[in-house]
Amino acid sequence: MFSADQSCWFVRKVICWRAVASMAWSVLLLLPTTALFVVLSRFSLFHPIHWISECLSLLTSASTIFSFILLCGVVLLVGFFNLEYYTVVPSIACSKIDLLGQVLHPRQFVHSLAHCIMGVVVAWCCAFTIGGRYRALGHPCTQDESSSGPEMCLNEYHLVLLLVGAFIGYSHSLLGVVHNINYVSFHTMRQYKYLRFKGTLPLVVKASAVQALYSLRNFLLLYFFLGYAPRAWICKTLDLNINSSIHSLDSVSSLLDLSLLYHLWISGTFLLLTWYTTVLLFRIFVTEVYSFPVQSTFTEDAHQCLPKVITGMQPMILKFLSLQDLALLSQHSPSRRLEVFSLSQPGGHPHIWTALSKECLSLLSDLTERLVVYHDAVATNGRAKSQSTGSNKRSAATSSESSVSSVDMEDMKTPRPSALIRTPGSVFLRSSVGAGLGGLRTPLTAPFTPDLDSPFSSPALRRLAGPLERLAGPLEPLGPLSPGFNSIQSPHVMRRGPKLWSASTDSQLNSSPTPSPGPAPTQADLKPSFLVAFLQNRKDQVKHFLAKRVLIMYLFNKLPEASSQALFADSQAHIWALEGLSHLVAASYSEDQYGIVQTTLPTILSTMLVLQEAVDRHFKLPHTSSKPGHSSCSMGDGSYKTLRFALRSTLKTAVYRITATFGEHLHAVQMSAEHRKKLQHFLEYKE
Repeated sequence: MFSADQSCWFVRKVICWRAVASMAWSVLLLLPTTALFVVLSRFSLFHPIHWISECLSLLTSASTIFSFILLCGVVLLVGFFNLEYYTVVPSIACSKIDLLGQVLHPRQFVHSLAHCIMGVVVAWCCAFTIGGRYRALGHPCTQDESSSGPEMCLNEYHLVLLLVGAFIGYSHSLLGVVHNINYVSFHTMRQYKYLRFKGTLPLVVKASAVQALYSLRNFLLLYFFLGYAPRAWICKTLDLNINSSIHSLDSVSSLLDLSLLYHLWISGTFLLLTWYTTVLLFRIFVTEVYSFPVQSTFTEDAHQCLPKVITGMQPMILKFLSLQDLALLSQHSPSRRLEVFSLSQPGGHPHIWTALSKECLSLLSDLTERLVVYHDAVATNGRAKSQSTGSNKRSAATSSESSVSSVDMEDMKTPRPSALIRTPGSVFLRSSVGAGLGGLRTPLTAPFTPDLDSPFSSPALRRLAGPLERLAGPLEPLGPLSPGFNSIQSPHVMRRGPKLWSASTDSQLNSSPTPSPGPAPTQADLKPSFLVAFLQNRKDQVKHFLAKRVLIMYLFNKLPEASSQALFADSQAHIWALEGLSHLVAASYSEDQYGIVQTTLPTILSTMLVLQEAVDRHFKLPHTSSKPGHSSCSMGDGSYKTLRFALRSTLKTAVYRITATFGEHLHAVQMSAEHRKKLQHFLEYKE
């Protein structure tokens, strides 16, 4: 692990320069885009000669040059916001209240306000370019309206165009949260930047035109009902009069003016096209492949090598690019693979392979832990049937007498103790506090750990949580020194330690997380105080009252599909880890001269098989979609919705790649009987 100062070299030397390059290309492309807007905004079918000559004179005028300078400044600001707000892991709201919190976040408020102002600036440039009745905000009133002298009246056409720019700017910022426009994804197929831009440009133009049309529809509806408010405020602020001889635009007849609708739509399309082009170029440049050196000759450059970079977590773009480089290295670079398989001098230790394989296996294990925690949360998330306390105790006592080795769909629906203990040892050690002791959350398990204190957890679940922990007894994870560790490696099998103590209430369990072995306490000692019982009763009454409110339930209910997507939000890193590991293992069959990969082959296979079992369990959940969704016509990158499907196919392909390379030699690899049986299915191509 290296310090944050050492990791800043990548942002300073690579990411910032890539962002500057994308902004430069956006400014260069702004010139033909502005010329196209001038031609379309002055379009005249019946006077083509006058139309062309007018456009040529306008393009060379000083006012157009000034407007172009303002537009360049706006594009640079949009590029700056792209650099500040981009993310390689999408932010997925698991409930309506989460989405509302993202929209009302102060950082998002600054983003929306800035885009509103930039939208007004672009709309002003468009109004000045179109000319005619859109040129200025005020115009001289007629003589019959001002007898005392010349006064200025409000030009509502200009005002409407400015308001459309502000509305589209805010809509762009809002949709950036809803559709994850700031999310930067990595394409699976490598392409030159020009070819990628050329292939995506028609989609950008289509998305700009369609989104401008929808935004214009929403604005016209809003202006029809509330148009008097900004009109009166502008007149009062700028001391302008309202021309009574001209009908206001907040009427049906005025808003259906085809010329007005066309100019508003073409201006909105031009605004979104310039911004979307900037976003597209930023995505193309920042996700360009970067080749890290496998090992460095000089000590001061060691933090820039792949084994050091891949173990860091900040910035995330550095993590993702290093994993992408590892996946490409393992497939297309034999010379760099030899460096991975080399030994250190002096000493003869495989430091490079150890660092890379350890990080990849750690990523896969973390994903397995998240999946197990999520499965346990779904199994205990208020889906239990209403059972009596006696039946709960009997089922808990029965399940505590024997260990269970598999989970069926009934276990996922009924919160029996067997479903709560089927977790690997490492997961249980890190998540038992959050998943078992009263729903206390940890960074690992949030937001998928069931919260027993939530107003929406069922009473049966809260009644069941206490007896489960009391009757199941403490769980003892398998360790390297435990008997049967080599023979039991399933994520669903957990050794049960001796029952050294018992507890009767959740309050005692929470107050004494590490009780000492001894005689069981009496009923008088376990009885809670009157004040604690009174406060708990009032707390439960408030929760039940809120849970019956429809609006509260609508805001706080979890979205199952969104929760599943959030679980796999960063799975692109796991996909590259699987590809890199599997290709390196397959290449080691003929390129690994020292056999360093063979020492970790059992761990690699076991980790992949355990992860596959967890992924298969996830796709068997009733709320999980089994097919990828359809992409919408928007600049929002929805590829994160299909990451779980890509991970499932990549995982199966990785295991097949290893089994196809080693074949029957894998029978000599030490692993559990369950994993050996699973691996045999891959060897026989039955999986």
